[in-house]
Amino acid sequence: MKRLLALALFTPVIALASTAFDGNWLLKLDSIKVSGKPDVFAVSDGTYTCSSCDPAVTVKADGTDQPVSGRSYSDHMAVKVIDKSSIEVTSKLAGKTMNDFVDTVSADGSKLTGKFTDNTGEKTVTGTFTEKRVAAGPAGSHAVSGSWIQDTVSDMSDADRLNVIKGTDNGIQITWNGQMIDAKFDGKRYAWSNDPGKTMSSFKKISDTQIKEIDHRLGKITDEITWTVSADGKSITETDRDLGRGTKTTMTLEKQS
Repeated sequence: MKRLLALALFTPVIALASTAFDGNWLLKLDSIKVSGKPDVFAVSDGTYTCSSCDPAVTVKADGTDQPVSGRSYSDHMAVKVIDKSSIEVTSKLAGKTMNDFVDTVSADGSKLTGKFTDNTGEKTVTGTFTEKRVAAGPAGSHAVSGSWIQDTVSDMSDADRLNVIKGTDNGIQITWNGQMIDAKFDGKRYAWSNDPGKTMSSFKKISDTQIKEIDHRLGKITDEITWTVSADGKSITETDRDLGRGTKTTMTLEKQS
């Protein structure tokens, strides 16, 4: 996903000129719901494999930076085994750490807790999430190995949750954690400023209360996002289909001002 957890967890919102989309919007953490294909990864025989990643990744799990390709936000990845229940995964781009995850599995093996640090925006973002096990890992592999589906996001820095939106002439201007896009509703691709992943997005107005966004990275469509304003104008429902990972994330953003 564009920002962890994915998530999922880390996509900006959109707006219309002089409409209910305008304002400051804050992500409601307990509204985040993820469905579709699970996260699938394993640590075995000194190797880390993430088959659900887009593209899939296989690197040594020895804590050293390993080259990876075809990824917007990283060109190197380091995986370190901390102990029998925890690993750390660090991604870098041009020598700068983009994100870092420490994943820990519960004693009974049913829950994974992830603590993340994300540097893709202007301010460093931290947070915590949990995932539920849906399948076991290979025999003899590390405890984190297996298939997991996101369950909860218990905390996340406000810098990642806050979106500031202004309508423009037949378009939108969005600011999120130091990144900004100024786009028209003409289907053309526009660049996000200060985005290390070089995301290009196009926008289409469906109605006065609904818009569709298409994100592109490395020459392909990565996400299809629909934003819908509630009847009372106090919230936005976001539905993000991650085409590469095969997941759907829904969440609610509440209007602050």
